[in-house]
Amino acid sequence: MANLSISRPFPLKNVRITDDFWSAYIRLVRNVVVPYQWEALNDRIEGAEPSHAMKNFKISAGLEQGEFYGMVFQDSDVAKWLEAVSYLLETGQDPELERLADEVITIIAKAQHKDGYLNTYFTLKEPNGRWTNLAECHELYCAGHLIEAAVAYYKATGKRTILDVACRLADCVNEVFGPGEGQIHGYDGHQEIELALVKLYQTTNNDNYLRLSLYFLDERGKEPSFFEQELHRRNGQVHFPDLDMVHDRTYNQAHLPVRLQQTAEGHAVRVVYMCSGMADVAAETGDQELLEACRRLWTNIVSKRMYITGAIGSMAQGESFTLDYDLPNDTAYAETCASIGLIFFAQRMLQMEAKSEYADIMEQALYNTVISGMSQDGKRFFYVNPLEVWPDAILKNHHMSHVKPVRQGWFGCACCPPNIARLLASLGQYIYTSQGNTVYTNLYIGSQITLDIEGQQVSIDQHSEFPWNGNVRFIIQVTEKTTFTLALRIPKWCTETKLTVQGIPVQLDEQVRDGYVYITREWQSNDSVELNLHMQVSRMKGHPHVRETIGKVALQCGPLVYCLEETDNGAGLHQIVLEPQDEHRKQFDHELLGGIQTISVPAKRIRSDDWEQKWGEHLYIANASHEWETINATFIPYYAWANRGQGEMSVWVKEK
Repeated sequence: MANLSISRPFPLKNVRITDDFWSAYIRLVRNVVVPYQWEALNDRIEGAEPSHAMKNFKISAGLEQGEFYGMVFQDSDVAKWLEAVSYLLETGQDPELERLADEVITIIAKAQHKDGYLNTYFTLKEPNGRWTNLAECHELYCAGHLIEAAVAYYKATGKRTILDVACRLADCVNEVFGPGEGQIHGYDGHQEIELALVKLYQTTNNDNYLRLSLYFLDERGKEPSFFEQELHRRNGQVHFPDLDMVHDRTYNQAHLPVRLQQTAEGHAVRVVYMCSGMADVAAETGDQELLEACRRLWTNIVSKRMYITGAIGSMAQGESFTLDYDLPNDTAYAETCASIGLIFFAQRMLQMEAKSEYADIMEQALYNTVISGMSQDGKRFFYVNPLEVWPDAILKNHHMSHVKPVRQGWFGCACCPPNIARLLASLGQYIYTSQGNTVYTNLYIGSQITLDIEGQQVSIDQHSEFPWNGNVRFIIQVTEKTTFTLALRIPKWCTETKLTVQGIPVQLDEQVRDGYVYITREWQSNDSVELNLHMQVSRMKGHPHVRETIGKVALQCGPLVYCLEETDNGAGLHQIVLEPQDEHRKQFDHELLGGIQTISVPAKRIRSDDWEQKWGEHLYIANASHEWETINATFIPYYAWANRGQGEMSVWVKEK
């Protein structure tokens, strides 16, 4: 099979982010988040749950004494931290950070077995149990994260030590798993190895890694059940008795072969990691059946099972999808990692099909759920991202116990913090892609990119006022006149677009395909393109099948979803009803939450001064009427909530 015609992201070293909004986040990752997470991985954060992740590696390497501590997948936290470090090193030199990473790599290499196996849990706790509980114990998941980190570090530094570790580990996996006699005919409970192996294949050109990725995908969901056979072989022993990871086949997407799956089922992170691997393999092999399966699952997720914030996974039990249109706000699970995985999936689909719908979702998840998952000081994190919060109920109602009204310092299961770090550190990979002589602008993030087009060096400077204004300007620099196409995304939230090239207006009607406007010309230095994407405040409504949003609206302006917070509007947010007139006032407050735009909307609120007299001890009264007072409801961007203490929050608000 031949590979598909795909666009590729640019190497991070070719992209320099200069954006007013995102540069602050990247500095935060470099100066605060990565150092903070290093301290957390070494158990030096006072009051935070211990990690023990680095200690596990040191014990496995024979450098210290002790026992394994933590989740079975604790190794992956170190790998994701190393991957984030790698992206930072690719975008800017940092000798001290590189020295620290080299020390970590030396420890990891010493912890590796002679046959290539590498997993501290099984090395220390169950030395005879390796490859016996794939359903629960994340061996291949941890291997996948290590491989991703190794590829990233090799690309950033050219050093092979960790890449060689990854190749030995992948070779070990390739020897153990496969269709041959004496091999294990199975797959991991938590997908990750699939997309990691494709990255390793792209780096080494070793076809074994691509074939193994395809094998893991195609083996999933076959009969008889691999996980049930495993369970029988280990006499029913389980690690997580509260979760039936073996018999609940939808939990780990083993209910059907991946090519036959019609809907996104089970653990949300696993679904989108699996889909990312499927898309990778489809792109490399030209497998149209696999691509069609990706399209089906994508459509089901974004049209029936995704929150307006780009969050996915509505149920705490199993951190999972449930059914179409089941999107509760106050009990939403909406794991940060799931939205990050959705961005991975979107990016891969975008590379195969230049359709703005993929970049739209990438933008939606990035500007809302992903950065909501981290506090503005970079030291506290959300695992769960609800769309409505009543702190008093969270303390008493066990159905809401997974929701936190404030971000946490760290987690025993700390997958989300390093996942945020590695995504933001690699943000430059998501802005542009290229295919032939076409350069696609997928995200409007201020940046400078250098590229080669038919032997000519081209530089594109993007100046963006996102997310507060839709003004974007591009300045082109070329060594000599060069013909190429610049494709600019028209977001789905934009209803009015103006485009000029060298100050001359361009009519868009005939030049827009699948949400991109294509500008083909012979470019010369200092040519300019100006794009104005009108950012109106929109009152978004949910599909009539979504029970929790009927009679309510959510405010969106550009890529940002907004919310009410108790700090601005007082307690009892459920008593606020917006006036039907679509009136609003936008105001940028430079002092508030690092500088944000607020939206003020005319509203009514139930008056409470006569409640005691009217209601007394009654819970229900016939024919009771409410007295209303006129107010202005203040909305802030959803990503910024919970940075001013504990309080109520709501994205969806009643409309009169």
